[in-house]
Amino acid sequence: MNMLFENSEELTQNKNAPLAERVRPQAIDDLIGQEHLIGTDAPIRKFIEFGEIPSIILWGPPGVGKTTLAHIISYSADYSFSKLSAVESGVKDVREVINKAEMLRKKGRKTLLFIDEIHRFNKSQQDALLNAVEKGTITLIGATTENPSFEVIAPLLSRCQVYHLKALEIEHIKSIVLNAIQKDSQLNKYEIEIEDWDFLYKISAGDARSAINAIDLAFKFSKRNNEIAVKITRKHLEKALQQRTAYYDKKGDSHYDTISAFIKSLRGSDPDAALLWLAKMLDAGEDPRFIARRMVIFASEDISNADPFALTLAISVFQAVDLIGMPEARINLAQGVTYLACCPKSNASYIGLMAAQDFVKKANSLIVPLHLRNAPTKLMKEEGYGENYKYPHDYDYHFVKENYFPMNTKPVAFYFPGTFGKEDAFSKRMKAFWKERYEEIRD
Repeated sequence: MNMLFENSEELTQNKNAPLAERVRPQAIDDLIGQEHLIGTDAPIRKFIEFGEIPSIILWGPPGVGKTTLAHIISYSADYSFSKLSAVESGVKDVREVINKAEMLRKKGRKTLLFIDEIHRFNKSQQDALLNAVEKGTITLIGATTENPSFEVIAPLLSRCQVYHLKALEIEHIKSIVLNAIQKDSQLNKYEIEIEDWDFLYKISAGDARSAINAIDLAFKFSKRNNEIAVKITRKHLEKALQQRTAYYDKKGDSHYDTISAFIKSLRGSDPDAALLWLAKMLDAGEDPRFIARRMVIFASEDISNADPFALTLAISVFQAVDLIGMPEARINLAQGVTYLACCPKSNASYIGLMAAQDFVKKANSLIVPLHLRNAPTKLMKEEGYGENYKYPHDYDYHFVKENYFPMNTKPVAFYFPGTFGKEDAFSKRMKAFWKERYEEIRD
């Protein structure tokens, strides 16, 4: 028998293991949901029946059965099973699995490599898989909560079948939880009633693993000595949630609330709060590249020219995250977060752009004056293109009064530099050069 499931059977008997692990399905017919993939004549069921498994990317929200399905596929097809976590593994670990697979292949045994959170593998890590997948040395099953079109490199994606696992409905969660209670030797001796299924579904966000473990913990709070009948109420579930890792659904309100708190902490120049929200996101499994992208946007939107280096640093952090990957990339993120939080702040560039865009929308026409046009041909020169243009570098301070606005348009001030950081110098410079336009700028 496949060693994976020998270990799984041991796990189901381990009273200290989480309930979701103790009752993990070990056969395709035990799975609930994903009928479009495992139902009669569905593709994954057909692969299992034929015993020939292609490389697959399983894409779907947390707790819908990606890991369980990978286990079942491996067991049913009698493949040697290896598992890597993209959070904890690197290129070295990938190569070790491939080397082992090559030896097993010579003995006539196939290897299935399951990579959880494959979207967290950087390009070099994904590149290391290409040749082995192409040659059939390994059959790859990758699990991801992110769209693989954006998170998996094109050469690897082209070598895999992509299957989208759907979010579980409330009836799925009910069936899964009730089956878990019936199957588990620690719970099936009790008559357990769950009072508020709607609330359980809401707090688990369709995540079966989360729902099962919430029930397991709530059961401990609701159980009374020598009583067979146990009623799990909403209060028990709420108490259980307080004991668990902070709830975070990457597609739900908590995701948006947390990133909002993170950005507002940066904007408010509070590095400690920003680090706290960063830690929450990383602990919840947020894609570090998503965080880094938001930091790049923040650097221009909220710091801008108050500290122009902020954008350079934010881009460097993004590149480092993409190059290094987790868990080390969290150090790069922390450096970027603390720098951005401590920077002087300005949204003057952003406000200026919005004002300019509003001006453009209201303008009837914006014709480029002849003196600002290039004249690469003789005809253009004869038409007056570029005539009387004043080249700033020919003048003192590399500046000369010139009209750079469209024809028949009065110059308008859109950008009002602040008085912090580099923008303080910009403010004084603009006030000196364009005194009439920048009368609103104060020392």
